[in-house]
Amino acid sequence: MPSPVSKSLGEILIENGVIGPLELEQGLLQQRISGEFLGRTLVKMGLAKDQDIIDALGMQAGMEKVDLNKMTIKEEIIRTLTADIARFYNVIPIRKEDGVVTVAMAYPLNVHILDELSALLGCQVKGAISTIEDVDRALERNFSYKATAISETLDSLIAEVSQKGEEEEILPENVLYDIDNLAQLANEPEIIKLVNLVLMRAIQTGASDIHFEPYEDEMRVRLRIDGVLYEIAYPPTHLAVAIACRVKVISGLDIGERRMPQDGRVELQVGGTEIDLRVSTMPTLFGETAVMRILDRTSVKLSLDSLGFGETDLVRVREVIQKPNGILLVTGPTGCGKTTTLYACISELNDPGVKIITTEDPVEFPIEGIIQVAIKEEIGLTFASCLRSILRQDPDIVMVGEIRDLETCQIAVEASLTGHIVLSTLHTNDAPETMTRLLDMGVEPFLITSSVEGVLAQRLVRVLCRFCRDPYEPDDSELEQIGITREALEGHTVYRQKGCPLCEFRGFRGRTGMFEFMSMDDYLREMVNKHCTAIELRREARKRGLKILREQGIERVLQGITTFGEILACTDKFD
Repeated sequence: MPSPVSKSLGEILIENGVIGPLELEQGLLQQRISGEFLGRTLVKMGLAKDQDIIDALGMQAGMEKVDLNKMTIKEEIIRTLTADIARFYNVIPIRKEDGVVTVAMAYPLNVHILDELSALLGCQVKGAISTIEDVDRALERNFSYKATAISETLDSLIAEVSQKGEEEEILPENVLYDIDNLAQLANEPEIIKLVNLVLMRAIQTGASDIHFEPYEDEMRVRLRIDGVLYEIAYPPTHLAVAIACRVKVISGLDIGERRMPQDGRVELQVGGTEIDLRVSTMPTLFGETAVMRILDRTSVKLSLDSLGFGETDLVRVREVIQKPNGILLVTGPTGCGKTTTLYACISELNDPGVKIITTEDPVEFPIEGIIQVAIKEEIGLTFASCLRSILRQDPDIVMVGEIRDLETCQIAVEASLTGHIVLSTLHTNDAPETMTRLLDMGVEPFLITSSVEGVLAQRLVRVLCRFCRDPYEPDDSELEQIGITREALEGHTVYRQKGCPLCEFRGFRGRTGMFEFMSMDDYLREMVNKHCTAIELRREARKRGLKILREQGIERVLQGITTFGEILACTDKFD
């Protein structure tokens, strides 16, 4: 492979025929004004493409450029990497000479990939420049990739390291206080591969979280898929320290700090997909537990039409967010999709003619055209303090990630009364309870009634797999429990989960939202002023067309979308 070259990026781009000397001079002048990297400046000026800059930077690092479409790769070279590892790193092996493996890379600037591959293969690995499309096609041509490949490889690896551990067990107490030993453990090939395989398995199954949990006699790894935790692996307990260290290395945390919880965040490219990981570690009785929250930017739904709203509720929500001022509150338990709903609302309102500022803890997904601020309570940047500053930035629409206290709520109310649309979340079980919750926080009734325009309570329920859902006749006790008569089932088919290879025998594939929207009118506002209870508000709101979550859930069951069990698990029955 060529050695690193001393030529500048501009010289390489000229040699490659991407730009001319005059265009380079224009780019350098603009770079001095903007202060950005030259490559980014040239792309913004329309003088180069992203791939042109990637190619030039790779050549500057001494990498050769290859055309995978014109290459025939030998079978023994392909077998250098397994399919799961190749897809995880988005690379394809193309050559092996003198013990050095060369891989074509879709992202040649991620040099840490070469270090990790060297550790996994036990030899030197060098990179070559390719494109995302060419690497994807080469992977499809050369690897037979099955959905079960990762789990099978993971099981095989755990069996291998378990046997190795029985022969020569690594005792955690021998390494806990030595940073060099911890770093060495984190970079062991087996540990790198194990953690990567778990991450790949999580992404493959659409999991939202990975849990590494050490216990006295065992360690287990669980994935949260569609809101439910599933056990996928039991690594040997002697690897618990190494796994925790590996997670910390990935997320840039302090591997020497084991007594205090730590939080981190990292961005990865997995199979051409941008993945954000929010990482949290915490000391427990038998070692450190780690949770990795997976945020797939490509999977977030930024359209109200795609969330599962009924037609009437969708119209009402749009009416509220299009008003010149007022507050829309989205309520529900943790993990019910409140932030996604808020993102969908502000994406619909996003327009060059309006200024939107959000304050979040943390910022989950960046949205172009919207100013997003991350809360940092350790330095005093709370929702309340940030909201005060936001109002001095002359916004039209403000999103507050969560109303946690009276101060934040009062500032949000003041913002709405001074001509702003405010979108926020609150932790309550249903829409009517939100009014009593605000009163309990100490907000004056007249402030609530003059600012809150609507409350949206929501839940997420798992969707039945269309290929294996099983029709059945529910018994009388089940109907009584859910609160529906047998006559109401006439003309409808009720299904339950079964399981098939397509849903990995879970019976469900994905989740959908259920929504309870209460829009405020003069009569309901008067009831709030009189401190009426949530029960009284609910009864009156139902007379005005409010469909409670349980009723929405029954509709989903009769439509064949979900099961009675799912509805019972996340909604209450009201008279």
